[in-house]
Amino acid sequence: MPHALIIGASRGIGLELARQYLADGWEVSATARTAAALTALDAMGATPCALDVTDAASVEAFGRFVSAARYDVAMHVAGVMERGDASTAPSVTAFDAVMHANVLGAMRIIPIVAPRVAAARGCFGFISSLLGSVANADSSVTWLYRVSKSALNMAVRAARQDYPGATLVLLSPGWVRTDMGGASAPVSVADSVTGLRRVVASLSPEDTGTFRNYEGRTLPW
Repeated sequence: MPHALIIGASRGIGLELARQYLADGWEVSATARTAAALTALDAMGATPCALDVTDAASVEAFGRFVSAARYDVAMHVAGVMERGDASTAPSVTAFDAVMHANVLGAMRIIPIVAPRVAAARGCFGFISSLLGSVANADSSVTWLYRVSKSALNMAVRAARQDYPGATLVLLSPGWVRTDMGGASAPVSVADSVTGLRRVVASLSPEDTGTFRNYEGRTLPW
């Protein structure tokens, strides 16, 4: 039975990834920060694991949890949004919160999970955003979030060199109707996740380090 790991599965895209993989007969391990979310994941049939990517002790405990696992697919979804534009500098508190969650969190997880994906010759996807594309930066809306996703893109693209057995890929889920994306977003969670899974399944080792959207299109850096 193939095994998927979903990092950040309490709601939205992460929760739907867990649901769809379970529905297709996969074994699913999934992380969340709260007891209620972990209970819900367990009730779905996933193997729950507590993880806060911004907390070093939590990450260390997670490393012990996955130390003997092999993952055909891992998806790093955990992240936060900060609104605001370049008319106002972000506060130190906001900068630290976003960069720790969106960048340092992934950089902590990669050395733990990428070897487990490489052991299965699998794919490790990271939820990024078209807003992280430097070439596509046509406004400063969600300025800090854009910067964090650009940094995530660099972290993953650089890290691919150290894990040749795993296919590492950046994924833009589109503008999705989630708590982060808002009710007016044009893409449903189910459609985005279906597309993301299709893209991940289509990749080969030669695709490692690429930046794709949920429809499979290669995005500009």
